[in-house]
Amino acid sequence: MIGPDHFELDGARHRVVAGALHYFRVHPDQWADRIHKARLMGLNTIETYVAWNAHSPRRGDFDTSAGLDLGRFLDLVAAEGMHAIVRPGPYICAEWDGGGLPGWLFDDPAVGVRRDEPLYLAAVDEFLERVYEIVVPRQIDHGGPVVLVQIENEYGAYGDDSGYLRHLVDLTRASGVVVPLTTVDQPTDEMLSAGSLPELHKTGSFGSRTEERLATLRRHQPTGPLMCSEFWDGWFDHWGEHHHTTPVEEAARELDALLAAGASVNVYMFHGGTNFGFTNGANHKGTYQSHVTSYDYDAPLDEAGWPTDKFFAFREVIARHLPVPDEVPARRSPSPVLSTTFDRSVRLGDVVGDLGADGAGGDLGVGVGASGWIGTEDVPTMDSLGSYRGFALHRVDLPAGDEPRVLSFAGVRDRAVVCVDGRRVGVLQRDQHERAITVPPGRVLEVLVEDQGRVNYGVRIGEAKGLVGSALLDGAELTGWRSTPLDLGAVVAALSGDATLSGDAKLSGDATEAGGAAGASSASVSDSVVTTLDGPVFAHATVTLDEPADLFLDTRSWGKGVAFVNGFALGRYWTRGPQHTLYVPGEQLRAGDNDLVVFETGAAAAPVVSFVADPDLGHTEQ
Repeated sequence: MIGPDHFELDGARHRVVAGALHYFRVHPDQWADRIHKARLMGLNTIETYVAWNAHSPRRGDFDTSAGLDLGRFLDLVAAEGMHAIVRPGPYICAEWDGGGLPGWLFDDPAVGVRRDEPLYLAAVDEFLERVYEIVVPRQIDHGGPVVLVQIENEYGAYGDDSGYLRHLVDLTRASGVVVPLTTVDQPTDEMLSAGSLPELHKTGSFGSRTEERLATLRRHQPTGPLMCSEFWDGWFDHWGEHHHTTPVEEAARELDALLAAGASVNVYMFHGGTNFGFTNGANHKGTYQSHVTSYDYDAPLDEAGWPTDKFFAFREVIARHLPVPDEVPARRSPSPVLSTTFDRSVRLGDVVGDLGADGAGGDLGVGVGASGWIGTEDVPTMDSLGSYRGFALHRVDLPAGDEPRVLSFAGVRDRAVVCVDGRRVGVLQRDQHERAITVPPGRVLEVLVEDQGRVNYGVRIGEAKGLVGSALLDGAELTGWRSTPLDLGAVVAALSGDATLSGDAKLSGDATEAGGAAGASSASVSDSVVTTLDGPVFAHATVTLDEPADLFLDTRSWGKGVAFVNGFALGRYWTRGPQHTLYVPGEQLRAGDNDLVVFETGAAAAPVVSFVADPDLGHTEQ
């Protein structure tokens, strides 16, 4: 409970010393290890967000299986003898796709996001009621680990709708949550005033100038414990930028200042984990910038869960103020180094097949078109296709002509690979403000669009993805489009031998076939080494291991795409950096043969498959 100056637990003063650990960014078989290491650093509490769009990719769904089993995660926290803070949002930011808000939420343009609006609140209520079914029986007064629940997230940076916050509080209390409710905002007068209610306990988010920021917080929170509930000990990365780090000594000094002031703290992040699959978010402050796959965050535990210098420095600081366990975790040893080759490939054009005049799917498909081919006059957005992550493919017949012409779009969100008659002619990138390209004469225009992550902060939350607005060819509107979202899992399964490519599509081991013209005959299945990857193309490799172990997949020689291991989406890679390795959890591997599949949308300088000893998150190459 909230005391006059401190948190209180069982009638005694209690200081919360927590660390952020997002269960949805960590392989579930690793949860117990990461929680245990948090206690060894001296933490007594684990904090986590709840990602709405992960649990509810479609309205009415609430998935708690495998890596989304919030109840099991909280039970593991309790089993370690630790407490838990739950931050269910519904908006979480977190550099997570859309800030956790599901794409389907914005299908109705009347929805008023993060405010007192009936359509939005109805959806929020459905979500929070399911979350609280898990949280309520695991509160501290029921013998569980949960000691605090947060309302919204840094709301003062977005709005000042007290009616909205009141609704969230009333729903939370009506659902049976009895532990103290908190809010968090950056410690400015404006944000702290707008982001909370009188009965909610205000906390701050910052990583420096501790004394100054605690003083600002105290002006707005005159009684009760001071708490920095997001102590930023590192930072996140964007593609094309440098890898961010915070000096160990500087971070340790600020943590010491917090604890010396008697404040409670939540280290953000204790262990960042990974934006597996297509879960990374993006920022847009004048220019769109998508977050990289790694969420290492320069945290005390690195992306693979090993203690860093920051871990031991923080442990030493905490030991000056609170007891820490005697057990000390081992430092990371290098991962296995190995290499192999791609042994077969298949062009995207051969997977999705040709289109009939009625827009129906051709006979080459393997289910890669998640919704089948959809015919529209104007080019549709991904959202209008019912697709909220990943890729969509659009095709249109080109008007007759023998000269190059200029293709332009009103908006590209976020990357479009443009092909004519199956051959890539160029790329349009949102972060380069590109919307037009010269295309050669041909019969069929094909545009592969990638959503590189939905904006997770600011006014652009909820914007549609894909090709937005009109498509023009030399100023004349292109109409008669056929479009489909891509279900990459179907091709991954086929290349891995878990499914069969239907119709005439073949798996090619002939380097001359990879990335060739649409409609051309594929080579038959072959064991020959693939020596060229000119996308959009899928390629498969077999990785043989004596025993499972964490690996770092080297992507330096590849272009841009996404990688899968044993059907599990590791995430995006991109030669521009700063990240040049992908973390492969050992729990996702097996002794013997493992299947690696990549979807290369650009071109690989050298299509080799290598696993290196150490991660490379820091080199930037434009």
